[in-house]
Amino acid sequence: MAIRKPRRKNSRQLWVMLALIVVIVAVIALLPTGSEPAREENEIEATTLVKAGDMAPDFTVEMLDGSTVSLAELRGKVVLLNFWATWCPPCREELTHVQKEIIDRFAGQPFVFLPVSRGESRADVAAFREKTGYEFPMGLDSARTVYDRYASNYIPRNFLIDAEGKVVTATVGFEETEFEELIQTIRKTLEKTE
Repeated sequence: MAIRKPRRKNSRQLWVMLALIVVIVAVIALLPTGSEPAREENEIEATTLVKAGDMAPDFTVEMLDGSTVSLAELRGKVVLLNFWATWCPPCREELTHVQKEIIDRFAGQPFVFLPVSRGESRADVAAFREKTGYEFPMGLDSARTVYDRYASNYIPRNFLIDAEGKVVTATVGFEETEFEELIQTIRKTLEKTE
């Protein structure tokens, strides 16, 4: 009588099982965790160089019309410094709300909306302005010298600066609720100025 040896598992099956385990582990590792928003928030925080409570760094920016504006000459007014770009969808969305909800709302008060295009040419900003019909002044920061004093990444960014030159709040991105909170913060900051 011949003794039968137990069959060894096929090495091919073993490799398939091993590959399947690796794929499952990789999928589990790539699943979003509850810490994704926290990670993004940490990245944004790390790229924000000027924070609420800081004195806003002075700068001079060339405007689309060829004039220049410095933050120092705006002292005594509340300034909403906005960094944006023509290619940025959230920036474009935010700009659609600015005229009615910010510029018109705070007209006649010691308030200045100062949008500064980050890293773009005069021609690109002029073409965008012509296409959109925006008439409010726009600053040019083609070399990012102004932006780089305030942040190292992410737009749109808003820095609300009080009449003494201190940053009241800094926001990133565009969400309607956050935009409404920004409007209320502008209002409260202006009330303290009067």
